[in-house]
Amino acid sequence: MLSSPQSRFAVQAVERFQPLFHLLNGDLCYANLNPAHQPEVWRDFGNNVQTSAANRPWMPCPGNHEVEFNNGAQGFDSYLARYTLPENGTRFPGRWYSFRVSSVLFISLDADDVIYQDGAAFVAGPAPLVPAASTGNSPIAPGTSFYIRGYSGGEQTRWLERTLRMAVEDRDIDWIVVQMHQDALSSSKTGNGSDKGIREAWLPLFDRYGVDLVVCGHDHDYERSYPVRGCNHNAGVGAATGQVVDTLQPRPVATSTAGGSAFDTSHGTIHLILGGGGTSAPLDVYGLDQGTGKPQAKVFTRPNRPVAGTTPGTFVRPGADALEDAIWSAQRDTGTGYGIAVFDHDPGQPGGKTTITMNYYHAPGADQTPNGNYELFETIALAKTRRS
Repeated sequence: MLSSPQSRFAVQAVERFQPLFHLLNGDLCYANLNPAHQPEVWRDFGNNVQTSAANRPWMPCPGNHEVEFNNGAQGFDSYLARYTLPENGTRFPGRWYSFRVSSVLFISLDADDVIYQDGAAFVAGPAPLVPAASTGNSPIAPGTSFYIRGYSGGEQTRWLERTLRMAVEDRDIDWIVVQMHQDALSSSKTGNGSDKGIREAWLPLFDRYGVDLVVCGHDHDYERSYPVRGCNHNAGVGAATGQVVDTLQPRPVATSTAGGSAFDTSHGTIHLILGGGGTSAPLDVYGLDQGTGKPQAKVFTRPNRPVAGTTPGTFVRPGADALEDAIWSAQRDTGTGYGIAVFDHDPGQPGGKTTITMNYYHAPGADQTPNGNYELFETIALAKTRRS
């Protein structure tokens, strides 16, 4: 697989830029796909990243592939055992947290709690899943999945709102950056696409409290949105029926769609898909409307639990069940799935402007031949007036 050697180059790319810390957007090592060898998979992942993590913090969030059978109530025990993370003061330590650097507040979330997708551990069949004999765990029947939507009973969302409210009241915080694994805005055709669960639970909070930037993984490509605020109702259609579906289509800020690379995020939130850190998708990853040629996005609008497949004893999970025009999509990398984003923050002077500059680097040709030749793909600049 290309992803194995490329993951080494991705870690080297982190060190090339010598960041203060590194955000790792979930799906760390896919140990849940190797249930008979989970400890070895985690070991190999740790050995790979230590060349960077020994020098700077790697700040993770859990993804769907951190949800493992026989690993605690949410399947996160392997993940939680390997990271010492900031306290969140709730019954669910390590699943979400925040930390501040200069005038930037970083918030790391577990979107597994709110998404409609059932993207975690799953036994497709026809044979049962047999864990390693040393664990003493019983075989897991075909059709079994580990679906944890709603596990916090809303506690994470209440914590998120308290944290955002305190940030808005703190005049020493100019920027709010959110990290999570799954995507509210993605037009990936071969990946998962967008999830209405995030749009319902968290995008209104991002709007209300002025979140500047959301960085995600999940889909193995690079995509950047325009700044968005609010939503259009009844703008989607059922993938199977063609009937109108309310996907809560994010609405781009009108002044942001004229082009350019400089944005004032006090008017809207930019979403970034940064899912190519060692595992890419096929190059033809983006959906287009066959009639208009405009970008389209798949959207999950309801749970996609396993259903019986066409072969006896097998099970599948339905794909996204609605489509919408991706009017919010501003930039997509059609050249390669591999890349890394580097952020530079200038706090500015009192009474003046503060900025965050993002440079996205990708590795052309790495989808065919693994390489570490990361080249600049695009630069965007975010600017706003300092609060103090």
